Amino acid sequence: MFIYNFKINGSKFFRFFLTFLALLLVFILVFVTYKIFYGAKNESNACVPPNDVFTIPSSNYTNVLKAVHDDIDTYIGMKLNFTGYIYKVEDLKDNQFVLARNMIISSDFKYVVVGFLCEYDNISKYKDGSWVNVTGEIFKDDYHGEIPALKITKIKIVDKPKDAFVYPPDENYIPTSSWL
Repeated sequence: MFIYNFKINGSKFFRFFLTFLALLLVFILVFVTYKIFYGAKNESNACVPPNDVFTIPSSNYTNVLKAVHDDIDTYIGMKLNFTGYIYKVEDLKDNQFVLARNMIISSDFKYVVVGFLCEYDNISKYKDGSWVNVTGEIFKDDYHGEIPALKITKIKIVDKPKDAFVYPPDENYIPTSSWL
């Protein structure tokens, strides 16, 4: 039978343990600080590269619309794809229209028209009220003030979707990055 007797010097062990713990905390603090100030910028662009097209689902339509209207400069150059109907307004230019959706505002299904102002040179070929899927790039335009608009690069006639209505933006919606 072997008996081992270990004698631990309490003050040296305690000093080593506190030093290790202090270094670990400093490392964690530096890592978290880096992630907060530098990592989030780099990772947001890695999630959705600027050359990609972001598709807006009906469930998030008004949240995206609100975010882009609230901070136009952040979204300039972003490419979007979404579905809506052509809504022509009399005071728009000949090549402009609103790619619209009906947003329900009350429990008895009263709605208002919401959407992005769009520019497309051949819009006269399309009938007012027809449903289309578009892809375009956001730019800043002027329509009774500064607003975001979409320069259409691709347009295609589609059937009216089952989820044709959209709902107001979430009260707690806060965009977490410069990309939707």
